[in-house]
Amino acid sequence: MNLNIDFFKITDNETATSGRVLIAEPFLNDTYFKRSVVFITEHKAEGSVGFVLNKPVELKVQDVIQNFPFIDSGISIGGPVNTNTLHYIHTLGDLLPDSVKVLDNIYWGGDFETLKKFIAEGKIKKDQIRFFLGYSGWSEQQLEKELKENAWLVTNINSEMIMKGEEEGFWNQILEKMDNKYQVWANFPENPGLN
Repeated sequence: MNLNIDFFKITDNETATSGRVLIAEPFLNDTYFKRSVVFITEHKAEGSVGFVLNKPVELKVQDVIQNFPFIDSGISIGGPVNTNTLHYIHTLGDLLPDSVKVLDNIYWGGDFETLKKFIAEGKIKKDQIRFFLGYSGWSEQQLEKELKENAWLVTNINSEMIMKGEEEGFWNQILEKMDNKYQVWANFPENPGLN
């Protein structure tokens, strides 16, 4: 009997749009994207922008920006583009002027001075905001090309998971909730040659 099973070929992939996540295939061996989950905040004909959710660093915002009010919120590496810039997603909605709605109650960016004021006044809790150094960016048709090459699985996850996605094993947790084919990915060793 000839079984035609290719666990690493992505089939029936969702369309990449704002609000969806990209899950790296198990063999993607890039420093920034290895076993990563990327939240897409913008997807247009000109290109796409997103943030790696599961690459936290041992820093707080106060370590990166002088005179930033204290908030017990960590930072993740958002991607390889402009790693000397700070970005944020949040659940504050229209309370933060100039925010861009991405998904349900998740917004991207917004007025930085208002953000600092709200934090200083204790109006923002750490579970309402996530900070990123740099971002993930794709030029026109670049992401579509990577999808055709099976580099990413596109799916939806809920807002709560997006806001808590920095925990260890996040890539595995998402895959374990998917179809059987992709659940296999979660148990696939990072370096098969060592098994």
